[in-house]
Amino acid sequence: MTTDASTTPDPPAPDPATAAAAATQAVLADMADGRHRAVVVDSPPGAGKSTLVARAAQELTDGGEHPIIVAQTNNQVDDLVLRLAREHPGSSVGRLSATGYTPPPALGALTNATVGRTLADLSGCRIIVATAAKWATVRDTTFGWAILDEAYQMRSDMLLQIVERFEKGLFVGDPGQLDPFTIVGTERWIGLPHDPTQNGVSVMLEHNRNIPVHRLPVSWRLPPSAAPTIAQAFYPFTRFTAGTEKDTRSLEFRTAGLARTDLDETLVQAFTTGWALHELPRRHVPRTDTQTLQTAADLAGRLLERGAVATCERHQNGRALGPDDIAIGVAHRDQADLVRAALARTGNPNAPGVAVDTANRLQGREFEVVIVVHPLSGRRDATAFHLEAGRLCVLASRHRQACIVVAREGIADLLDSHPSTDPVHLSVRAKFPDGWEANQIMLDKLAQHRVAA
Repeated sequence: MTTDASTTPDPPAPDPATAAAAATQAVLADMADGRHRAVVVDSPPGAGKSTLVARAAQELTDGGEHPIIVAQTNNQVDDLVLRLAREHPGSSVGRLSATGYTPPPALGALTNATVGRTLADLSGCRIIVATAAKWATVRDTTFGWAILDEAYQMRSDMLLQIVERFEKGLFVGDPGQLDPFTIVGTERWIGLPHDPTQNGVSVMLEHNRNIPVHRLPVSWRLPPSAAPTIAQAFYPFTRFTAGTEKDTRSLEFRTAGLARTDLDETLVQAFTTGWALHELPRRHVPRTDTQTLQTAADLAGRLLERGAVATCERHQNGRALGPDDIAIGVAHRDQADLVRAALARTGNPNAPGVAVDTANRLQGREFEVVIVVHPLSGRRDATAFHLEAGRLCVLASRHRQACIVVAREGIADLLDSHPSTDPVHLSVRAKFPDGWEANQIMLDKLAQHRVAA
């Protein structure tokens, strides 16, 4: 009996845990393959980069290696040392640091973690972790393996300074996040093989075409309401799925809103669907627009006032959200300063504890609810800085439960009047995703969850 191929059902997709485990095994298999001097792993937001880094480090130490780990900031180094020391109590972990470094209390309490100023201080450690800038000061020592965390945020010139410190490397990072530099006046280098404005991974792949590239297929942070939109807007060629089911996570209030306001309408929309666009009246304003920034602060204060409770796979019986579960993301530091002042004016004593920062500083962090001041809100023009896809990607992908965007009406018209006009250069790969297109996709999604102020 023959079967019509057109009617044959597709095999069921593997569940997220199985798909993620298979991707990790493929990465480890390529690391064990002696033919590859480097392995690249592209990861969407919340896909378990740190978990992979810890797993790979343990595999290498079990095989007799003494790997080093390269991170980009001191906070990242501290987090990795804490994780490695706690998950692998049988391994000694070293933290290579500058002279003036003071370890956080949690790190100082670990019995299998050592802080040292030189490699000699860490001679008994199986794994050594430090920033790229610190590794650049090390001379005359070579290691078999290096694991480079947040590798897409490493400048290519920094990679060149440390590449002689290791023979093989595992590059793990998120290609959709912000670049490690601001593009200003770079025309003189565009198209040249030694262009210093490229990130380390791009340069390494450009000069080593046979390097295997893996992609983690699951985001354990983003809920099902967010993963498809974020994937379409910022990861058009590396789609991923959410690691949780539709009904696994939910938000609700412990207290009713006695006098229901547009703030409550926005919060209900976000709690119900995972998204909300709180849209203020159309107006051209400076980036320090008091009304927009105060609205973002008021939303956080109202959320805390009504006592939000989050249910998820980690807390199946629910958990009350505190200020450290909420973040407000902005594009500029002066906006962050004004939002912090606005939080103090909300009247909620817990509101000043809400995390407020720019996309650059929120990168890599995770919260239950994120309130975003849209970079293009109230602007007369769409500059390259405000259209940067990585900036909006970071702001819109920090949440586990809901994302609320605060903006003035008119962003869609602004994008239509400022179409993408980036020049095309010879010998330069087109950058994806395009910031203009990513913003349009996000606006189409947010329009379905609009609340007019």
